[in-house]
Amino acid sequence: MSDLFVTTRVLITVMTYPHPSKNWRELVCTAGISDSGEWIRLYPIDYRYRPTDQRFRKYQWISVGLRKGGKHNDNRRESHQPDLKSLKILGEPLSTKNNWRERRLIIDPLPVYTRLQLEDLYEKERISLGVVQPTEVLDLKVERANPEWKPEWQAALNQFDLFDGLPKHLEKIPVKFSYLFRCEDSDKPHTAMIEDWELGVLFLKERERRGSEKLAIESVRHNFLEVMCAPTCDTRFFMGTTWPHNSWVVVGVFYPQKVAQMELDV
Repeated sequence: MSDLFVTTRVLITVMTYPHPSKNWRELVCTAGISDSGEWIRLYPIDYRYRPTDQRFRKYQWISVGLRKGGKHNDNRRESHQPDLKSLKILGEPLSTKNNWRERRLIIDPLPVYTRLQLEDLYEKERISLGVVQPTEVLDLKVERANPEWKPEWQAALNQFDLFDGLPKHLEKIPVKFSYLFRCEDSDKPHTAMIEDWELGVLFLKERERRGSEKLAIESVRHNFLEVMCAPTCDTRFFMGTTWPHNSWVVVGVFYPQKVAQMELDV
């Protein structure tokens, strides 16, 4: 691995719900598209402990020094260690106006794969991020999860840092949500857990607003199944592998309305 950090522009498209880290207290899996059209994973990023002027949002361009790999023997092609001192936000998030036109100009040219094709690319080339366009989204599965962090994770979250100050509370999501979907090259449905930060935030807000875990689950199901995966949407999943186990999960959903090709060229 080179010690040289290279300044790179990245459009952030993926932010997963925060998870505890023994070394960083908590981390947010973050990824995006470079200005050369390549997937980039930025690790580690302790997002909630970043200064206010470094708390980027989805579909916002940033500039940051990157070097390949990192300190954790992560050999996935897209993984880069960021020089967090150099991170700068460049302008406002790309708009959703005109059916997400600004965002589609970046996302639409990206290659689209099936789940099986991505698995094959990982085995051959260590490609671990990509776009999957399901032919059919069958369901959003809901499973119970432990409502509390494991003791070692809670200990990590409770760490006091002289510079960051008191630890911030991180709510454990007590349920797991997974998409059940088909791709064009397999009749057998695929199941992939969703780790998008937006899902976790929606669940917690709806549970607080409506005073019911059951109603919060119904709200997540409605948004992530009936809205984002509606027949009128050109739904695509951003998928990535977990490390070090390398199982494929959905880390973001892209869902503009379907449009004719001629409309994209206007």
